[in-house]
Amino acid sequence: MTTVVSPASTEATVQVSAVRRGLVVVCLASALAVASVASVFLGSQRIGIDEVWAGLTTGAGDPGAIVQGMRIPRTYVALAVGAALGIAGALIQGFTRNPLADPGILGVNAGASLGVTIGVTFFGLTSVGGYIWFSFAGAVAATVLVYLIGSAGRTAPDPMRMTLSGVALGAVMGGVVAAIGLLNPQTFQTMRSWNAGSLTSLTPDVFSVLPFIGVGLALAFCLAPSLNALALGDDLATALGSRVALTRVLSIVAVTLLCGAATAAAGPIAFVGLMVPHAVRWFVGPHQGWILLGTLFAAPLLLLTADVVGRLVLRTGEMPVSVVTAIIGAPVLIALVRRRKASGL
Repeated sequence: MTTVVSPASTEATVQVSAVRRGLVVVCLASALAVASVASVFLGSQRIGIDEVWAGLTTGAGDPGAIVQGMRIPRTYVALAVGAALGIAGALIQGFTRNPLADPGILGVNAGASLGVTIGVTFFGLTSVGGYIWFSFAGAVAATVLVYLIGSAGRTAPDPMRMTLSGVALGAVMGGVVAAIGLLNPQTFQTMRSWNAGSLTSLTPDVFSVLPFIGVGLALAFCLAPSLNALALGDDLATALGSRVALTRVLSIVAVTLLCGAATAAAGPIAFVGLMVPHAVRWFVGPHQGWILLGTLFAAPLLLLTADVVGRLVLRTGEMPVSVVTAIIGAPVLIALVRRRKASGL
């Protein structure tokens, strides 16, 4: 007996799916707004709500200096860096068709870190506007190298080979960064906070990375339809009219802009680009446009939450945000590896 599905029932199913996706995005946006407020009102220095409000409105005294000079710029950095890392991870997972790909695992962040270290050590650059170009160069070099190794002798990149080559390349670059720091104590001292992955290393240059992140985000959303076609395979994507090579090149450009700017701003922060797009895919399905939209809110939410936790977990001082994301991300990565079937792309 053959069951005939009416167009009305099909349309209802689509509407329910769209409603669910919309609710997920609305919930993420609402949670991000709450986290942003918490980032302004909570910190390692205990300040009353009335003092924080006075600092916001008048900017006078120590509360004003802390709120307007530190917490608000720090919140901006978390929003921008979180969005950049999350969208970069979603792009990499999309154009490599590897659900476990990530800017950290594929060595992109390590390449950007090496570029920044070279700029600071050998060219004396100390501002984000100066060494961000070295960050871009390192990110694109790592991305292209890993992609070439992963696609060597094949018509399409092999996810396993790309992952292994990215881990190996990231380890090598991380070792070079550590060696440069040990051989140059001044560089080590200058970049100590930045190497830890902290949102406090960028305060006066808070807006210097925003144009690059904005261009990368816009390019990523423009590539969403092509990534949907690419998920079907290169041959079918080409048959549907998608320009596969151009899609991958533009994806690499977007990843370079996003990872290079984010790493220059806050240092190497791992796991955000891995677990956020993967988790969002569980709720919104494999549509790249919805994944990117959900990630745009979920990744800054994770980074802001991790930053607030890092401020409050220690009685004295703060825990770098990269440490908190690593503590959260390691169990998530283990859970993803143990899953019998990863979420489809």
